Amino acid sequence: MKIDRVEAIHLRHEYPNQHGFESSGGITSARLTSLVLVHTDRGQIGVGSVYSHPALVDVVIRQLDPLLRGRDPREVEELWELMYGWTRWYGRKGAAMSALGGIDVALWDLRGQAADKPVWRLLGGTTPACPAYASALLWNSIEGLKSEAQRHLARGFRRMKMRLGRNLDYDVNAPRAVKREIGPRCDLMCDASMRYTVDIARRVGRELAQIGVFWFEEPFAPEDLDSFAALRGTVGLPLAAGENEFGLQGFTEVVHRQAVDIVQADASRCGGITEVLRVARLADQAALKLAPHSWSDAVAVLANAQVVAATPHALTVEVDQTGNPFIEELLVEPLRIVDGRLQLSERPGLGLELNRAVVDRLLLENPYQIPNGWYSDMLFGADWNKPAPPYEG
Repeated sequence: MKIDRVEAIHLRHEYPNQHGFESSGGITSARLTSLVLVHTDRGQIGVGSVYSHPALVDVVIRQLDPLLRGRDPREVEELWELMYGWTRWYGRKGAAMSALGGIDVALWDLRGQAADKPVWRLLGGTTPACPAYASALLWNSIEGLKSEAQRHLARGFRRMKMRLGRNLDYDVNAPRAVKREIGPRCDLMCDASMRYTVDIARRVGRELAQIGVFWFEEPFAPEDLDSFAALRGTVGLPLAAGENEFGLQGFTEVVHRQAVDIVQADASRCGGITEVLRVARLADQAALKLAPHSWSDAVAVLANAQVVAATPHALTVEVDQTGNPFIEELLVEPLRIVDGRLQLSERPGLGLELNRAVVDRLLLENPYQIPNGWYSDMLFGADWNKPAPPYEG
């Protein structure tokens, strides 16, 4: 088996009237994601995904494609090191690391296909399922949040995450109402969206601990490790972060600074399944937990889930529930949650098949010409720069 070519496919979904959900970044108008297909000379196709700026991903994939042609896709770790070396001078973090990670996921898919085993079993897993949580509950009225929480329960979730960072009153009372709605047998996580000072984070965190929140996520910007370290261990609940970190190098700094209790490495951002496995081993050595971030698409969810299913100290995988067609429609066999667990396939590799009609419908023809808008985490066009007002503590 040899690699024939590497292909990047970029997808875009626009919400009706360019009005999706609201958070501290503003009102989300659309979503983006990138798929990576590794084609072989025998006709097999490995699928990966990347959550980053599509044009930057496209540039990196175009550079790495000729490097990989003719090589054995089963030599995953060797190819990871080769790609890392080729992108080191402009990479190591950010879009370059994410792009090579998308290829890495596709290589793992091909490795599983070649071995006629699902990836989770290649990694040592024994059960085709892993814990999962609904990621949504963006800014809304209390009644709207309660109603939404019931929808997540009806879909089979037993954990869910909501976004804070609105103001002190909301950040305390909204979680209290949602936790009361879902009951003591279900877990609630809270993401502060990088909006706090240490003093506010400590005040809110202690309230969340009283409510019974499962973890407290990203109260500060990812580079502000001093604040993470100052907060950790002072509020009575675990501190989580990592969706904005890249590579083992970045997570090594986070772990050595004793900044968090839960690391959130994402295969579609931090460097692929290979790098998430390395981060998982690092976390285990430091007696920390793993809970991968996944916000972009169903391929990313399944890539992260392979690791969670095979890792004893992994807690759960994230599943976007904001009405995202990259999650709900991209696969021929949609993601399925049963009693709080994402069901994995016994089929080889990642066990997925892309819905080609959906890919064609959502295709972004030119990743270098992206319509202006707020894409959840990526901003295009100064007119869309409308973040929430300063936090009122």
